[in-house]
Amino acid sequence: MAQYFSVHPDNPQRRLVHQTVDIIRQGGIVVLPTDSSYALACHIGDKRALDNIRRIRQLSDKHNFTLLCKDLTQISNFTKIGNDAFRLIKSLTPGAFTFILNATKEVPKRLQHPKKKTIGIRIPNNIFIQQILDELDEPLFSSTLILPDNNDEAETDPYEIREKLEHELDLIIDFGIIESQETTMISCIDNQIEITRQGVGDAPMLG
Repeated sequence: MAQYFSVHPDNPQRRLVHQTVDIIRQGGIVVLPTDSSYALACHIGDKRALDNIRRIRQLSDKHNFTLLCKDLTQISNFTKIGNDAFRLIKSLTPGAFTFILNATKEVPKRLQHPKKKTIGIRIPNNIFIQQILDELDEPLFSSTLILPDNNDEAETDPYEIREKLEHELDLIIDFGIIESQETTMISCIDNQIEITRQGVGDAPMLG
């Protein structure tokens, strides 16, 4: 049975930040708010939790997953990032962007695209997830909370998430209704930079 924390959207309670990080470190699967949707998340090194997220979402091993990172230093540890990509990410984050980059050996193979050896990276503009990442001091594995029968629409209401998944999860964070929006996806592979999906994030320099 999942725990359920109601978090203040402007001033998250520190004790709930601490408790959330403890649950993640113990291998828990949590529902966290980002700036574009609710997401399933777990510790980057926890295979059991990752496998359970795959099962909940009914995903194949070819699905592109994302690491939530707190800053560019973390991104540099887990990806091969060129100067142009570094400057671009610095100018656009935090925000509703997903950057596709070549993964380093620090990224577990089970998180990488099986053929391309790439990984998605995000620095979300959400105060609660920023505090979680700051205290955890390492990236979080994440996947947008889209259930198999929901036509690619992410879940928006934490009460409905609890009704559907409380027996599958360890923690649900209630951050209010978050209307589902796609991030803008930017490929930064092999120093070739291009928008591969236009979402809510605006990157006018890539026109």
